Amino acid sequence: MESQHMLSVLKQVQDGTLDIHTAYEKLKISPFEDLGYAKIDHHRKIRQGTPEVIYGAGKTAGQMEGIIRSLLSHCPKNILITRLSEESASYLAERFSLTYDKLSHIGIINRTELLTASGTIIVATGGTSDIPVAEEAALTAEVLGNKVERLYDVGVSGIHRLLSHIDSISTATVIVAVAGMEGALASVIGGLSDCPVIAVPTSVGYGANFQGLSALLSMLNSCASGVSVVNIDNGFGAGYLASMINHIGGNEE
Repeated sequence: MESQHMLSVLKQVQDGTLDIHTAYEKLKISPFEDLGYAKIDHHRKIRQGTPEVIYGAGKTAGQMEGIIRSLLSHCPKNILITRLSEESASYLAERFSLTYDKLSHIGIINRTELLTASGTIIVATGGTSDIPVAEEAALTAEVLGNKVERLYDVGVSGIHRLLSHIDSISTATVIVAVAGMEGALASVIGGLSDCPVIAVPTSVGYGANFQGLSALLSMLNSCASGVSVVNIDNGFGAGYLASMINHIGGNEE
């Protein structure tokens, strides 16, 4: 069991048979809690800096309830659930303090405002239709302790809308560029900014968009330096990566 393993490690430190650095490394890979249908990694925050995130799609509301109760025993706030359906959100809201965003399908248990990095993450979209994916990125980054600025509907078909925010773009620590259609927004922002740009292709577009494939390929072939690309509609992945980059620059703590 996890508690027995931790006590064993601490006893070795007390006896002088294990140094504190080796003990820390052992605790980082400490045993998980096995619920049968899920194995809860309570030491992920030690290893990666953030607790385990629940991917809601494909899980029953009852399974998520069990996972949440397990996580709450170690992490009392800001448990993040992605791709959470409205039906499951209603079930969980009766049992926990749930903040739910219908647009992005993000759920947050015991949401608490916190700021643990000094930089600013900008989340920009090509169009209004890209906002659900952008909000998944923005809310993820906020839960992870970042200041987030939203620039929505600033696509290249009216590039003056983007250029009106050049001051914000030039001072950002990292920018998440969310766009469907041909995905040109990421390249344009990459050419205007001096910080990392995370491109998020969305499945927004007409037939030849191929559910986001056209934007994905355009972003992967960007001529702008410093642009990286996550998977189609993966706002969570972009928000998480943006948080990691922002925290490298220096913490508030």
